[in-house]
Amino acid sequence: MAAEVLAVVPVRLDSSRFEGKALFSVHGKPLVIHLLDGLKKSRRVDHILVATDSIEIRRAVTAAGYDVVLTKGKHQTGTDRVAEAAADRRTGIVINVQGDNYALDGRTLDRVIDAMKDDTSIAYATLARRIRDLSELADTDTVKVVISADGHALWFSRLPVPFQKRLPADGAAARINYYAHIGVYFFRARALREYAQWPRTAAEIAESLEQLRILEHGGRIRVFLTKAHPISIDSPDDLRKLEALDTQG
Repeated sequence: MAAEVLAVVPVRLDSSRFEGKALFSVHGKPLVIHLLDGLKKSRRVDHILVATDSIEIRRAVTAAGYDVVLTKGKHQTGTDRVAEAAADRRTGIVINVQGDNYALDGRTLDRVIDAMKDDTSIAYATLARRIRDLSELADTDTVKVVISADGHALWFSRLPVPFQKRLPADGAAARINYYAHIGVYFFRARALREYAQWPRTAAEIAESLEQLRILEHGGRIRVFLTKAHPISIDSPDDLRKLEALDTQG
């Protein structure tokens, strides 16, 4: 199937901290379907595809009217699963929308897609938001990104970066802008194929951040800032965050 812009959501049923998370029902609808319904609001994505190794997830996704492909069970990262799912499809841009981006409005992706169509030099892109609640800096589930003056990612880490050696006397840590990475990756199709052929890198494994593979192999990731703040559900304790899904119906 041909699609100029293909959005792929890699979803596993197993989760070390929240087993069966993708199929957990909120307002009578599995979490993965909330994600897909939000993604459908994009005006630039031509096709949405779920990539999974789970028969149960395939059944739920198909019942909701979305396309799904079964991939092999073991993948090193979600992007590697996306690469398998997109391998036989004719497409120009492939977007890996990680499965924990609940309450993500698909229209958030459109500006990046338009930019990639206008500027063919952009092989990799992603999203980030300004961190305003400084308590997030200590949260290792909130991935931080350092952005260069020309809008490219310098580094990603679960720790606060850059480190402030000398804090201002008034405690105004916000004098440095900290940014949280949003788990959406935009690839040219050829760049995604190249990514899948690269071996995992030391920092990628140490931080458990698949995007570092791109930086460690010399790639450049364009970062687009957004006010969007998707909800990440990492454990059952995070279910209180789902109040935002009330607006999605």
